[in-house]
Amino acid sequence: MFDFGYSVSAVFFFLVFAVILAVIVTVAVRGLGEWKKNNASPRLTVDASVVSRRTNVSHRAGAAGPNGAMSAGTSSTSYYVTFQVESGDRMELHMSGPEYGMLAEGDRGRLSFQGTRYLGFARE
Repeated sequence: MFDFGYSVSAVFFFLVFAVILAVIVTVAVRGLGEWKKNNASPRLTVDASVVSRRTNVSHRAGAAGPNGAMSAGTSSTSYYVTFQVESGDRMELHMSGPEYGMLAEGDRGRLSFQGTRYLGFARE
């Protein structure tokens, strides 16, 4: 006998699995593409000033343990700084927390980067 409920749940499970797998593959391919593009880009050092700084904090909820108690969630912070070069163009670059902490809006100096990869900033 054919159980309609079982087949619908199996198809639904497969579709959810396929969507999750597609998202993971897409993110990995984009990351690899950006990495390759950055490696192919020249390393440049230009005069620049720090225009703005921002952080992005992402939270991840905790999971229920074997006794039903919720574990503490985790969070991570990403750091971004927008630089303006002599031509007036602006670029936002991702960097580590310690590098971010050393920069302040209005700082002027020599920005080193490769594609979208931040390499350093030497303050004047």
